[in-house]
Amino acid sequence: MANILLHSLIFSPDGVSTAYLMADLAQELHRLGHSVSVLTTTPHYNVVESQIAKQPLVQQAQGLYFSRLGSIPVWHIQMGERTASPSVRSLGYLGFHLRSLFWAFGRRQNFDVILAPSPPLTIGLFAWLMSHWQSAKCVYIVQEIYPDFAIHSGLIHNSLLIWLLKRLECLIYNKCDAIVTIADRFTKIVSPRCARPEKVQMIPNFVDTELYRPLPRENSFSHENGLMGYFTVLYAGNIGVAQDWAVILNAAERLRAYPIKFVVVGDGTRREWLADTVAQRRLDNVLMLDYQPRERIPEIIASCDVATITMAPHLGSDGFPSKIYTTMACEKPSIVSTELDSELAWIVGESKCGTVVPAGDNDAYVDAVLEAFQRRDSLASEGQRGRAFVEKRYSKQAVALQYDTLVRSLARGDKN
Repeated sequence: MANILLHSLIFSPDGVSTAYLMADLAQELHRLGHSVSVLTTTPHYNVVESQIAKQPLVQQAQGLYFSRLGSIPVWHIQMGERTASPSVRSLGYLGFHLRSLFWAFGRRQNFDVILAPSPPLTIGLFAWLMSHWQSAKCVYIVQEIYPDFAIHSGLIHNSLLIWLLKRLECLIYNKCDAIVTIADRFTKIVSPRCARPEKVQMIPNFVDTELYRPLPRENSFSHENGLMGYFTVLYAGNIGVAQDWAVILNAAERLRAYPIKFVVVGDGTRREWLADTVAQRRLDNVLMLDYQPRERIPEIIASCDVATITMAPHLGSDGFPSKIYTTMACEKPSIVSTELDSELAWIVGESKCGTVVPAGDNDAYVDAVLEAFQRRDSLASEGQRGRAFVEKRYSKQAVALQYDTLVRSLARGDKN
């Protein structure tokens, strides 16, 4: 058994997919016999009062709060509201990192292993510093490849800053005891940047196949939102810079004459812009809905005919939207717009659970939606293949066992 600290920017009761993913990982490791503690922020990404009511925070000191996820202790460092400003976000990250160091310095309990999932990139550096103080092993989990993601999305342009971040990336890879990537294609990018590539191993993200399951197409959500008379294309998740909204807006405009409804569920830094654009272009076939509780997501996915993920050009190789596992677990096919050599494209192609079109190709995306509409009666088999695929490879129990093996190896002091 190992004493584990999960050091994550986002965690339950924040109402966002990353928080749910990390909470599931913590609980599975606890179930496997490890002692797990969490150091994270206060809810700021998507504040959901019902979630906080289930996991209330109690103030321990100025800017420090405590909660419990079941029997797992969770420490929360105060974080301001989410903002679209990169500079403000960076200052918030810095405050979180520095307070994390003070928290670790004041701990009497020593940890064996610290797990630090990105983003941000800097969490890897400060987790390593904490592990050095704690005499622990440090694992940096590459959920998104930085600084590549920030460069390709246009968030940073300064050549000096880019150089510094690339140097920091290599420092983190070389200082941490293990590097976990969530996709084979990430491993191919990260390994050459490490002095010891053998430290890198792939452990995918996962999905709760008990929560996310097939449900009837006709349900309370589809009735509440008038979807039963339409062929429904669903996007549910973060509304940000990583997604290509132009292809969806273009498809909605060109397919007005068909009984096709595009449904966008979620929140994010570009939600206001997207809502304004939909209104300005009078796209009555686009329905935008606010963030919905996690418990309702299976019903929401069930209400669609096909789900969609549209990655912004040049970003498909730097990030991996794990929501594809959720869609597959709910037995729904997907239409995906991304780089053809990305992990997302590979997953859809390997499982035969949908259609992949090149990122930014408006015509190909429209054709894919129209083709799915025309053969809608035969889509069920694609969804069934997706469900079988994730049950075999990406259940939370199967993936947690891989983390269990890694953690036990590091705690014993095995050489990578």
